[in-house]
Amino acid sequence: MGWLPVGDSYEISLVDGKVAARSTGPRATRRPLRTLPKALRDDPEVDRLRQFAQWLDRHAEECLTRVNAWMVSSLPVPTGLLARVWPDPAWRDALRDLVVLGDDPAEPGFLRDVTDSGDLRVVTLDGETVRLSPASATLPHPVRLTDLADLRGFADELDITQRVDQLHRGTWDKPADLKDRETTITDFRGTKVPNRLAVRAATRGFRVSGSRITCRAWEDGRTVEAALWFDEDYWDSEATLGTLSWSVVDGPTLRMTEVGPVAWSEGMRMATVLSGALTGTGTKA
Repeated sequence: MGWLPVGDSYEISLVDGKVAARSTGPRATRRPLRTLPKALRDDPEVDRLRQFAQWLDRHAEECLTRVNAWMVSSLPVPTGLLARVWPDPAWRDALRDLVVLGDDPAEPGFLRDVTDSGDLRVVTLDGETVRLSPASATLPHPVRLTDLADLRGFADELDITQRVDQLHRGTWDKPADLKDRETTITDFRGTKVPNRLAVRAATRGFRVSGSRITCRAWEDGRTVEAALWFDEDYWDSEATLGTLSWSVVDGPTLRMTEVGPVAWSEGMRMATVLSGALTGTGTKA
């Protein structure tokens, strides 16, 4: 953004998301000052600009949250909608370089641009930049990508960094030997977790309600919720994990054989992250 005059000898602007000032005097270098001058700290214009910076931060976080929800549930997003939001830097930052699918689910590509008319410019695994014109685009969850290993390798070659954790998201395959009547995972039961588990879960985007931590995924035409139970001792800030299970929102508990691959992976990821068994980028188990 540009520089706004404040008082007789300063201008202010946002630099790297923070309010910065520069002198406008006859000997001024026109470079941002290292610290905000004391005379400006309580200025109304500075306060308004600071509030605007906070709004931009919230907006950017909301865009990331929304795009992450689209990806987790592999929802088709109208390309007309992508065209409308793409000019916004916060939306563009969240969407750029995500793997997208157009009309052909066997041809994934990295999203690099969206035109005003809704056409997508993507880089394919062949290294070609192509233009797609689907009515909608899908941001697939990584368990739904058959070329996941190749896409990860190609992304590393291109030095691609995704703001939304898609390609390097931890994924878990559902075991083939599950018993038909089983409804709960007990692998995490009894695990002791320090440092306010509920607060940690909320900061990682999981929902906390009572003694449950949950995450949701839209799969096979229904919203499935994974729930991890816990017992937290507020006196010593330690929590003990319980069982992990899945259910249809406002519906029945699912047998584990009925849980789809995305909901299974996301539930296991949540429990593994919160148990402390997974740090940094995800790994496939």
